[in-house]
Order: sequence, then C-alpha cells, then structure tokens
Amino acid sequence: MFYDAEKNEHGLKHDPFKALVVPRPIGWISTLDKEGVANLAPYSFFNGVATDPHIVMFASGLRKDSQRNAEETGEFVCNFSGWAQREAMNASSASVASEVDEFELAGLEKLPSQLVKPPRVKGAPAHFECVYLDTIRLKDRHGEKHPLFEVVLGQVIGIHVDDRFIADGMVDSAAMKPLSRLGYMDYAVVEEVFRMDRPK
Repeated sequence: MFYDAEKNEHGLKHDPFKALVVPRPIGWISTLDKEGVANLAPYSFFNGVATDPHIVMFASGLRKDSQRNAEETGEFVCNFSGWAQREAMNASSASVASEVDEFELAGLEKLPSQLVKPPRVKGAPAHFECVYLDTIRLKDRHGEKHPLFEVVLGQVIGIHVDDRFIADGMVDSAAMKPLSRLGYMDYAVVEEVFRMDRPK
C-alpha cells in the first residue's frame, strides 16, 4: 500500500505511523516541580541523540508536567523500564492532576539521585541524571510550527547501571529485558540480541 502521509488517508483502523517506527525505547521521566512534588511519566518518543556530551530527548503531543518541571527546575531523570517494571510504568502513564505523585500512584519507591534533585525509580535497571538544555518547537516542511509537539533536550551528567546487568565489562542489555513501545497499545521486551560487525 501507499498513501499520502500529509493527507493521512490510509484507510486503516488507526494511523500506522507509530506501528512502523518500532521498537521505540521508553524514557520514564522523573521530575520535581517547584514545590518539590515528584512527577513520573513514560515517553515513547525518547532517544539518545548525541555522545560527548551525552544528550537525550523526549517529546509528546501535549505540554505535560515532565516538560514544564524540567524547564522550570533545569533537571530530570530518565529511568529505564524493564519487564519487572511494566505494570508500574503503565500505571504511571495515567492522566492525573499535577499535584499527584505518580511514584505513589504506581506503588514505586524513590531513590535519591547523586547530581540532580529529582528522584530515581527503585528497581529500574538503569537511570540517566540529566540537566535540561533546550526545548524545540517542531515545524513542518512549510515552516509552520507544530500546534502541539515540542522536543525537550537534556544532557546526561550521571549514569547509574544496576551491577546485575554488567557482564564481562559490558552492559548485558538482554538481561535487563528493556521494554519498548510498538504501535497502538502494544509493547515488546528485548530478551535476545545478536551481533553483526561492520564491514571494514
């Protein structure tokens, strides 16, 4: 099949775009608001975009508490969700009032961070402590600003990795069983990896 992506007349039950850009890593973003209330929300529009320095991004179609808190306080933590955290991660995606602490809502314990104030998710296989860098409003090919989507950029200044997932001097990604987002309400878990060396 082929369809014009701007008209988006695909004839399917749902827009297939997010079912094709898969798998997408989940950035489980924790922040504090100016009053110190914790917020936790998963973002499937998340990824690492640079090294030296390490920079990550997250984005959503609505201006959520995570973005506002990161912009106002200058800090956030990206917690990674493994198979063991799948239910809590999903619970933290609920649309609730700003004063609701999603850690408590999802039955999660907090761990202190080393270099930033927002807490980390206890039990998560890894965490990135981040300093907010910038917010970019997306534009279309005609230069029109997107009515909803903005990209939040942060520099990773501290990294935690659970020692259980380090083997032979490398991170054992399969052992972490990281969750990823597919299309619709579908998820996947990474349990098997394979290696291919680049051609010389």
